[in-house]
Amino acid sequence: MGVSGAGKTSIAELLASRLGCAFVEGDSLHPKANVAKMAEGIPLTDEDRWPWLDLIGGVLAAARSRNESVVVTCSSLKRVYRERLRKASNGMLYFVFLSGSPQLLASRMGERQGHFMPTSLLQSQLATLESPEGEDGVVTVDIDDSVEVIVDKAEAGLRKIG
Repeated sequence: MGVSGAGKTSIAELLASRLGCAFVEGDSLHPKANVAKMAEGIPLTDEDRWPWLDLIGGVLAAARSRNESVVVTCSSLKRVYRERLRKASNGMLYFVFLSGSPQLLASRMGERQGHFMPTSLLQSQLATLESPEGEDGVVTVDIDDSVEVIVDKAEAGLRKIG
């Protein structure tokens, strides 16, 4: 979890591979209207996010019902969003919070090709972000490192709390 540009997809793909579980790109679950809105530089509202979070919650609940693990990317910017996802998974959910400076995030967003989220929305996401640090089941990892090292740290943190 984290704001756009934190590396959620790259980190989650490698983490899922290492853990031997499924990976789901949360952005692929966004309704077309959400993608269009973000592509136009318009921040999403809570009302825009609820159906998306419910779809992600469904993925988590389905995996739980099969006694399987899944790594899902999701910005999860507010505590209420994280609580909604925890409820969908019956509390069997861990978050890896990818934390980075606004400058590093902006730089990474500017380097991406073909992503619908413009750099102009970064400040809106940072303003919305309610840090999950201190919440149960959260591992915080600084993104100022290689993908492999970030995943190493995420894995180590998950082992400690899991």
